[in-house]
Amino acid sequence: MIDILENLNEQQKSAVLTTDGPVLVIAGPGSGKTRVLTHRIVHIISIEKTKPENILAVTFTNKAASEMKNRVTELINKMSLLDVFMGNRSKNYNSYVTSFPADFPTICTFHSLCVKILRKDAQVIGYKNDFVIFDTDDQKALVKKIMKRLEISDDQFNPKAVLAEISNAKNELVTPQKYENIVNGYFQETVSKIYTEYQKELKQTSSFDFDDLIMQTIVLFLNHKDILEKYQNKFKYIMVDEYQDTNHAQYKLVNLLSSRHKNIFVVGDDWQSIYKWRGADIKNILEFEKNYPGAKTILLEQNYRSTQEILDVSYGIISKNINRKEKNLFSSKKSGQRVVVYEAADEKGEAEYIVTQIAKLNTQKNLKLKDIAILYRTNAQSRSIEETFLRYNVPYKIVGGIKFYMRKEIKDLIAYFRLIQNNGDVLSFERIINVPKRGIGKSTYEKIVNQARKNRKDIIETIINYDEKDITSKRMESLMLFADIIKKSKEKCKKMTIVQLLNYILKEINYENYIVDGTEEGDIRWENVKELFTAVEKYNKMKADEAINLFIEEVALATDLDNVDDNQDTVTLMTLHSAKGLEYDTVFIIGLEEGLLPHSMSIDNPVEMEEERRLCYVGITRAKNRVNLIFARVRRIFGSSQANYPSRFISDIPAHLVDMQNQGYSYLKEDSFDENDIFYD
Repeated sequence: MIDILENLNEQQKSAVLTTDGPVLVIAGPGSGKTRVLTHRIVHIISIEKTKPENILAVTFTNKAASEMKNRVTELINKMSLLDVFMGNRSKNYNSYVTSFPADFPTICTFHSLCVKILRKDAQVIGYKNDFVIFDTDDQKALVKKIMKRLEISDDQFNPKAVLAEISNAKNELVTPQKYENIVNGYFQETVSKIYTEYQKELKQTSSFDFDDLIMQTIVLFLNHKDILEKYQNKFKYIMVDEYQDTNHAQYKLVNLLSSRHKNIFVVGDDWQSIYKWRGADIKNILEFEKNYPGAKTILLEQNYRSTQEILDVSYGIISKNINRKEKNLFSSKKSGQRVVVYEAADEKGEAEYIVTQIAKLNTQKNLKLKDIAILYRTNAQSRSIEETFLRYNVPYKIVGGIKFYMRKEIKDLIAYFRLIQNNGDVLSFERIINVPKRGIGKSTYEKIVNQARKNRKDIIETIINYDEKDITSKRMESLMLFADIIKKSKEKCKKMTIVQLLNYILKEINYENYIVDGTEEGDIRWENVKELFTAVEKYNKMKADEAINLFIEEVALATDLDNVDDNQDTVTLMTLHSAKGLEYDTVFIIGLEEGLLPHSMSIDNPVEMEEERRLCYVGITRAKNRVNLIFARVRRIFGSSQANYPSRFISDIPAHLVDMQNQGYSYLKEDSFDENDIFYD
């Protein structure tokens, strides 16, 4: 049995041992925050003698939650604590680890926590417990449909902008009724009309969008104190990872759950708060002591990832921010290697330089490609890098490309699952009523949907009991065959596994014949369908009705980072926002120019500029050993050539930490470069 405090530094030990009351841990990058969280969970169970099911730990990605679970189970094994967790059950550790039973600590994302709560109690706020979760495509389709119904032009009002405004409202817990009272200007007046109808449609079809999961859980808690008290009593210890990324709704959720026992432990780094654009409020971490009087603050300042030079470079940039908590990051790794600032002639020279450096690292340092990342501010910047990589046969992958679950054939089959799960899912019905083709036109579809709305019945029940004479017998026969497939599939869910059910659906609709059309594209699409079997196989030990729910939740809550494959030996290309939480031996950050990094939309806004600075800080601190910061004299992007000044962030770096290199004539001459240089007014 090991000592739970073994191999922890003094600051980490303090964080693990401080179990009562509110605690704020300011954790610098690479300072071992996941180690602290997992050790603290096991400490509370083993030393404080708390039941595992009384602990809640929430984070932002499924990947982070999975890593935390795995680390907790490793500690359980090392400390011989399995008996504590398993009670009188058969001692099968391997089975225990893979199943994560109900008495295991709840370790999950914010959204998956809310899904679990709503699956039990959604009916008390007017939704079915087998509700559907809308992805971004579903949301956009619904908004477009509502705009068409309200005769609002999508040329004048971009559906994505409308959805972003609705999302912002929900993150601030603003209902359609409240939003109507605070509108300011024509755009918000129009959004208000759409938001009202959008929410009505979601409720009528018993569906939640991503933001609803948290907002409606809070509605549930505020309107049903008994349910809130049940979860307050259950979760005596609450831990929140990446607290700097929480928005108002997430703050409120955690605040409600922790208000009884007050044992709230949050870990985060205000210097890495980079998601304001999606609602994250840095004040949540900066004002934690104010919101939770008597809170203890602990600083994790020892970095185990990067060299001291990299930390000093990143501090030079972040230190210019005013709104931040001070900390002194230090590392035992001192390489003596300065950060390279490279000036390229243009975006092609930028890409050529990167290829040359990768070749050197690969041959001279034996560095694997998977240990290298190219980071950029906007997705458009990847084009020239991709073209050059293809020309030189450099294997690469892009994080944030088309996701597996966004492919048409996969969305088709998931829509079948969703309609089987919830017979009232109108969007899924619309998607698959002619997949494969059944000759059901728009008019017939609308008659069924309108009848379902009028009678407040689900789609399948409406088809089976349709007694109007306004649909031809041929089309009615096709509808009945479709409804029969869905109805029988729902019945088979109680007997079949999810793999068996998927096989059954594919055969019933003859899907292979539908998509395999003799073309290479058709063959690729069928390969994707076969890969879907791999995706659902992990749920094959349970009945399909339960498995469908879990699988659909996984798909709906998945993020780009959940699909990052660390085993492929390829260079990774991604935006700076996507790089959060990852680490690489060597990092190239491209486009360090005014207008790109910092972004042009932030230039005249001090608050936005501080976030841009934090974004650059996050990118640099992904690196363990080497950082290359690159800017171009001229860059062709967004359809035009631009000649921008080098980023102000470059001049923030102390001169003795910089190795200046350039391609031809330079704005920056090594002999004139000084930490007091100012490139801009």
